[in-house]
Amino acid sequence: MTSNERPAHLRLVSGDAVHAPGSQAGAAVPFRSSWTADELMAMTFPETKWAIPGVIAEGLNLLAGPPKVGKSWLSLGTAIAVAGGGKALEAIEVERGPVLYLALEDTPRRLQSRMRKILGGKPAPRDLTLSTACPALPQGGEEAIARWLERNVGARMVVIDVFAKVRGTTPPGLSAYDADYTAMGRAKRLADTFGVAVVLVHHVRKMGSDDFLEQVSGTNGLAGAADATLVLKRARGTADGVLHVTGRDVEEAEYAMSFQPAAGVWHLIDGAPEDLALSDTRAAIVRHLRQQPNSPPKAIAEAVAMSYETVKKACKRMAVDGLLCVDAAGRYRLPGTESPESVPGVPHVPEPLPTSTNAADQEGHLTLRDVPGVPDKENRPS
Repeated sequence: MTSNERPAHLRLVSGDAVHAPGSQAGAAVPFRSSWTADELMAMTFPETKWAIPGVIAEGLNLLAGPPKVGKSWLSLGTAIAVAGGGKALEAIEVERGPVLYLALEDTPRRLQSRMRKILGGKPAPRDLTLSTACPALPQGGEEAIARWLERNVGARMVVIDVFAKVRGTTPPGLSAYDADYTAMGRAKRLADTFGVAVVLVHHVRKMGSDDFLEQVSGTNGLAGAADATLVLKRARGTADGVLHVTGRDVEEAEYAMSFQPAAGVWHLIDGAPEDLALSDTRAAIVRHLRQQPNSPPKAIAEAVAMSYETVKKACKRMAVDGLLCVDAAGRYRLPGTESPESVPGVPHVPEPLPTSTNAADQEGHLTLRDVPGVPDKENRPS
């Protein structure tokens, strides 16, 4: 798609600079960045503006997860909910407002198909703007998004799916950390300038980690530059997952989630994340422990291809429920199977008691007890 063929909201104005809502085109607005302590304490700031209360706030949000886990379904469903008003994640009331959704890995046909499934016959929200193309942020994408935000005063969210499509090339001479931090800077500037939630969809590493922040692909510069990081995790072949959230304005939390393939929506489960998919998780743990008893959660998680945190919490709950036994070293086994500490050693052979006939000549030797003879055929019991 050429620049002339791009949707109107993504056409670039040559030489434009990012500016705040209400300012004249091309006029940069200076922002005060220093105060005395008493001035700062006397200031009154507006309350944090939420796209999804408790989950996605204004600022730069990094949504990460493995391929095919459902990140795009989650981000599109969220965009539809915020643009149309009502409930996000089928559970959280949201304030309606304009949303820009950049589906940079989708075709219009696929996007329409997914929207039809999510909407389920309801009308499409007019406040949702969708595009399948956008320049890299350093090459005009930042300005293009800024123009859309200017025209849509009160916009609540911008979703970029995926971040890799707009991050641009790495400037020469920067370390990997600095390159990642710089790449996030343009998106953060948009979020801060317009007071909007910008959500960058990203991937996680192939290698797992106990800390969900360490799972975000790239250096710590990505999560470090973001105001909030969200990691969506779901075991392969299951419908349930966990959304891990942490950030500067968001309390660290884990949300139990369930995906409904028929409707294409994620919904928030009323319950603790460790209760997720326990039937699937417990079954996988039991199958492993039948073959490899006395295994720690780390070994179980690697064997069943599930997250360490999920397996660890499931094992603890299964032990409380009496479904597993655990030893002092934190190794789990099924009830009725022996732990290494309970395996009996080689039995001690008792010394024979001396008799009047062997007391002298059998001293120091084992005495075999008399073995009864095999009865002959005539004397065998019938």
